[in-house]
Amino acid sequence: MKVLIVSDSHRKDGNLLEVIQGTAPFDMMIHLGDGEGSDEMIRGWCEEASPGCEIHMVQGNNDFFSGLPSEEEFMIGPYRTFITHGHRYGVSMGPERLADEAEARGAKIAMFGHTHKPYLGREDGLTVLNPGSISYPRQEGRRPTFAILEIDENGELEIGHYYL
Repeated sequence: MKVLIVSDSHRKDGNLLEVIQGTAPFDMMIHLGDGEGSDEMIRGWCEEASPGCEIHMVQGNNDFFSGLPSEEEFMIGPYRTFITHGHRYGVSMGPERLADEAEARGAKIAMFGHTHKPYLGREDGLTVLNPGSISYPRQEGRRPTFAILEIDENGELEIGHYYL
């Protein structure tokens, strides 16, 4: 199973389209917020690039008037997954509150955006991931990033950050 994970595209949609087309086919796409109204366009691009792929999107702090949920829980293979933009969990100060919430929900994977910086942490059976920003990166070097999560036939989880 292959999952494309992006966040904080902020209507700079050319970068996102390039990533969708360049990583297809994938089984699932996750957008962790601040798409700023591009939801239906993103769904269309994903369906065109990877027909039938599962799509999960949450709203971010800049998704005004969005009908997207602020959080979502679902399964990625055998892994219970919790996604949110992260601003309501204070992720700018660190992922600890988000990790606590994910553990309380029984999640094995937690994902967030908001900081525009890639992050991958693994502790006590919980994987916490931020793909960084596909449009306005804030980490050193300021290159747009996204993540790919793959689960092999043995159920092993592999996650990588990639630069645009």
